[in-house]
Amino acid sequence: MARTSKHGASLKPHARNPIRKGVGRGASVRKKAASLNLSVGGLLGHHMDAAGNSLSRLTTQPFAALMTLLVIGIALALPTGLHLLVQNARLISGEWANAVDLSVYVTPGTSEEALADLSAQIESHPLVDGLIVLTAAEALEDFKALSGFGAALDTLEENPLPATMIVRPNALDENPEKVMELAAELQALPRVDLVQLDTEWVERFHAMLDVVRRVVMVAGILLALAVLVIVGNTIRMEIQQRRDEIEITRLVGGSDAFIRRPFLYTGIWYGALGGLISVVLVTVAVHLVGGPVSRVAGLYGSDFSLRGLADLQWLWLVLGAVVLGAVGSWVAASRHLRHLETG
Repeated sequence: MARTSKHGASLKPHARNPIRKGVGRGASVRKKAASLNLSVGGLLGHHMDAAGNSLSRLTTQPFAALMTLLVIGIALALPTGLHLLVQNARLISGEWANAVDLSVYVTPGTSEEALADLSAQIESHPLVDGLIVLTAAEALEDFKALSGFGAALDTLEENPLPATMIVRPNALDENPEKVMELAAELQALPRVDLVQLDTEWVERFHAMLDVVRRVVMVAGILLALAVLVIVGNTIRMEIQQRRDEIEITRLVGGSDAFIRRPFLYTGIWYGALGGLISVVLVTVAVHLVGGPVSRVAGLYGSDFSLRGLADLQWLWLVLGAVVLGAVGSWVAASRHLRHLETG
């Protein structure tokens, strides 16, 4: 039943305005979005301030910071230089492996026609890259020139040397086991007396490279741990120096993440700058050693040149140093902040 006023007007309850309700919700959403953007912007700004202040603090004690950076750079440059040494040694071993030939000694008394057929059969093999045929007479003349016993050899009634074939295999550096199979196949051919393949020194060299590679890996792990210790000890000393500042920040409500952030960026700066120093040290070392190495290689008829860090290699080195610095600073800061809180 509708209520009436004293003037006879009907009184009805006021209905809620749906438009105003929607406007209110929209304003609330906009306020929350603005608050979120403000908080994200403030967090980003604080990270930038922390990074800038951490870099500035390094310049307040330049000698101590430089000594720490040099130690980090040298610790990272040592395994990097050894890694480059192994890489260049593998390149050299690849050239040596390709230079390994097979000496095929033909059965004595083989006619020239049979020798030509045998050489054609060997040259058509898919694993053979080249072939040099020395007849028995040519082999004797070469032996006279190399041995210096020409007069004594002239007294022999018969030529004791057989015809020889120098076989150059292909893809030895990629498939050395295929060359062993080639030697076995050539040994099984008729009119082949002996196949000689001297690859033991190559196999020994590769075995030595494997040992050096393992040593480099172990040294890299140990020196990476050393970088963690260096960064952690540096952060520990800085926390001790700023102990009063940390306690005041906690009194006004600063969280551990807020307090830890500047020290985290300090470790990142140490890692990044130390990584760049290691890149410079390795590059200078390669430049100093590269010239003599190229001259020695030229004396042996090789165009080998020492290779340094590639583009991605130096970038990965710096990124790895940044990760080491960040991890070392985070662990040290978290541990010592807990110690200050309990102590």
